[in-house]
Amino acid sequence: MLTWPEKVLFALAVLLTAWVAWREFRKVVGFITQGQGTLDWSLARKRLTQAIVEWITLRRVFRMRLGAALLHGFVAWAFAAYLLVNVGDVLEAYIPNFHFLGTGLIGGVYRLVADVLSVAALVGMASLLVRRFILRVPVLFVRENVLLHPKARGSGIQKDSLIVGLFILGHVGARFLGETFQVAREGADPWQPFATLVGRLWQGWPETALVVGEHLGFWFALGLILLFIPYFPRSKHIHLIMAFFNFLFQPERPSYGALDPLDFEDESIEQFGASTLKDFSQTQLLDAYACIMCMRCQEMCPAYGTGKVLSPAALEINKRYLFNDAFIGAKTPEEIFQLPLVESVIPPEALWACTACGACIEVCPVGNEPMRDILDIRRAQVLMENQFPEQWQVAYTGMERTGNPWNIAPEERLKWAEGLDVPTVDENPDFEILWWVGCAPTTEPRAQRAARAFAQILKAAGVNFAVLGTRERCTGDAARRSGNEYLFYELALQNVETLNSVKAKRIVTLCPHCLHTLKNEYPAFGGHYEVVHYTQLIQELVAQGRLKLTPETREAITYHDPCFLGRYNRVFDEPRFILTQLGQVNEMPLSRTKSFCCGAGGAQVWKEEEEGTARVNHTRFRQAQATGARTVAVACPFCMIMLDDARRDLKAEDMQVRDIAELVAEHLPSKSP
Repeated sequence: MLTWPEKVLFALAVLLTAWVAWREFRKVVGFITQGQGTLDWSLARKRLTQAIVEWITLRRVFRMRLGAALLHGFVAWAFAAYLLVNVGDVLEAYIPNFHFLGTGLIGGVYRLVADVLSVAALVGMASLLVRRFILRVPVLFVRENVLLHPKARGSGIQKDSLIVGLFILGHVGARFLGETFQVAREGADPWQPFATLVGRLWQGWPETALVVGEHLGFWFALGLILLFIPYFPRSKHIHLIMAFFNFLFQPERPSYGALDPLDFEDESIEQFGASTLKDFSQTQLLDAYACIMCMRCQEMCPAYGTGKVLSPAALEINKRYLFNDAFIGAKTPEEIFQLPLVESVIPPEALWACTACGACIEVCPVGNEPMRDILDIRRAQVLMENQFPEQWQVAYTGMERTGNPWNIAPEERLKWAEGLDVPTVDENPDFEILWWVGCAPTTEPRAQRAARAFAQILKAAGVNFAVLGTRERCTGDAARRSGNEYLFYELALQNVETLNSVKAKRIVTLCPHCLHTLKNEYPAFGGHYEVVHYTQLIQELVAQGRLKLTPETREAITYHDPCFLGRYNRVFDEPRFILTQLGQVNEMPLSRTKSFCCGAGGAQVWKEEEEGTARVNHTRFRQAQATGARTVAVACPFCMIMLDDARRDLKAEDMQVRDIAELVAEHLPSKSP
């Protein structure tokens, strides 16, 4: 199709673009490799198929905003197809009478896919631009009280979105129009229904005009690509490529909530946690380039949703815009990588507002993990700068001196069980199940009720169990997620030594935080155990016929999914199975993987909540009220504390907050005294 002068000109343009693009992409690689560690290529080999499936299907995009997700899918699928389409167009332009993939069935299917996806991309991109620039849908923007890079706060994100959107409309639209001129010249093509339909508009035009139309379509479509590629590395559009690498290199963990341990034995290590960008891992820096800036993480964040200054999206965007400052020479790469993360990517108030609920990780369509960034920055603030909310000092002192954040003496740890004949491991060394009671159920009055109820359940089912009693210590979850990794490290070593000494094999716990820590984080310290939540054990006992429930009423109950039980450990069905035996479950809209945090996680329960428009626990309780149920069932002592506090604050006397263990104990055939 192209003349020889055009072929030469296009080849020179390609070479020039390739040279500029190589320089720009080398900067991206240089920024990412400034991070700690290296990308694990063994994971890449193992994950290749999975990464391709994630990248092509956009499965994670469809977790929310179905309409917008479909529009985005039209654009992304067209982008993937156009990687091949553009190659075919260039070959057809250079080789006379050449039809890419032939004129048979394969070639026909190829043209059909290209035709349909071209129209889909135009519809999708035009709709998304209307959504952002005309409708100005609020979830696409960051509130004014959130720290955002000045260029992003100004016209940066908007300008970038417009450039990318107009490029896609121009590139795909020009290519599609070029095809319509070709169809008008060569005759209708049943494999290109949309191009054939539009091509009817050009019927009767002179062949010369149609040839010019084809040429203009080629040059405008491919010329836009050559102009856009050098800009591509600094645009948000690069997420279409970097998302694939994110899926490929994301570290393997037993749970996405499990944190990587720090090596306190290595005296050569001078930095713990992340104080500057260079302290992040390479995968954490890769996150900034994979970010879509879709704000889904921000939309699901309980802190942002209640008016706090924390936005996980802003954190990733700030990282990205700092890299772009180095791209354009506003700052040198050395200056960028020496900037303190606190105040450059996240303010202190936002840093301490995170509940570590994992909602941002769960909902991210490209696998970003902003929560990990926050917890790594906390580690540096606590361990390197000795900076943290003053109220946490009480909990730290309690964990250091008495083994629990309530600062209750170890000898009082079994007071909750008085009159229940709960055996310790010393009294029953041949136990089948070790019950890790946890700090809250042993010390906090409301959580103690759940512990006493569970003891009755175990006895009613004839379970051979024992507790550690005075030998039990806090697992250290609150210390770890508040940034005090060394305190967690000491507690973990002590607890693993104790558990190994009593030969614990199977452990049951009331607290999802204990469950997660024992199951997913203690293996790094030599503690390998089968750990189950008490709702899982109750379901097991019911299935075995060892536990029978006799519901007296079919009251409406709503269930609050604890973050550490649901999102972190995928325990969704067992609590619901139990509740359906006792009543009718009215689900909250934000449930299962989308559950809204109670506000206790990330050590928030030990300090006052940051200023916002609402309290997290109040917001969650109102969501429970909206279901019409009169009982909010919980399966976590911290959720019990937070939601019951909200019930009292909101004077909701007509509702009650009950632990599932309490509800089960009330419906046993014969209740323990």
